[in-house]
Amino acid sequence: MNTVAAVMQLLVAVAFVSIPVVRHRFGPAAEAAAVAELRRQNVRPEVLEENKLRFDAGGHETAAPAAVAAVMVATAVLNLSGAGLAQPLTWVFSSLVLLLNAGIVYSNLTAAKSVQAAFRRKGDPELARVRVAPFLKAAEDAFPAWVRAQTYIRNTVVFAGSAIALAAVSLA
Repeated sequence: MNTVAAVMQLLVAVAFVSIPVVRHRFGPAAEAAAVAELRRQNVRPEVLEENKLRFDAGGHETAAPAAVAAVMVATAVLNLSGAGLAQPLTWVFSSLVLLLNAGIVYSNLTAAKSVQAAFRRKGDPELARVRVAPFLKAAEDAFPAWVRAQTYIRNTVVFAGSAIALAAVSLA
C-alpha cells in the first residue's frame, strides 16, 4: 500500500508543479490583458508594478507550489523505501495538502472580493478604484480555455490523490 501512497504523492507533486508552469507560459499575456483593462478604466497600468502585483510565475507563485511538490516527492520516496517515518509524514503532509488545496479553491472562488479588499488595504487611492471583476476577467480570459479544465483536473488529482495516500498508509 505504500506504493499506492507514493504514486498518489507523486501525482500531487506534478499537479502542484503545473501551477507555475502555466503561469510562466501564459502570465505575460494575462498581465497584458489586465493592463489593457486598467487603461480602459482610466487607471495607470504602473499601479500594478508600484504595488508589486504580478501575473507571472515569480515569487510565491513558484516557491509555494515547488515547496509542496518537493515535500510530496520526499514523502513518496520514504513510502517507496518503506521507512518508518513514511506513515506519520504522509498523515501530516497529505492532510496539510488537502487543507491547503481547499484554501486555494476557496481563494479562487472568492477572488474578486478578496482582491478588492486587498486593493483597499494597500492604501493607494488609484488602486482602490479599480473595478476588480472586469480586471480579473480580462486576465483570466488571456489564459487558454484548456487551463480551466486543467485547474479542475489538478484539484481533483490533489484532493483524490491526498485522500488515497492517506487511506493507503492507514491500510498498510
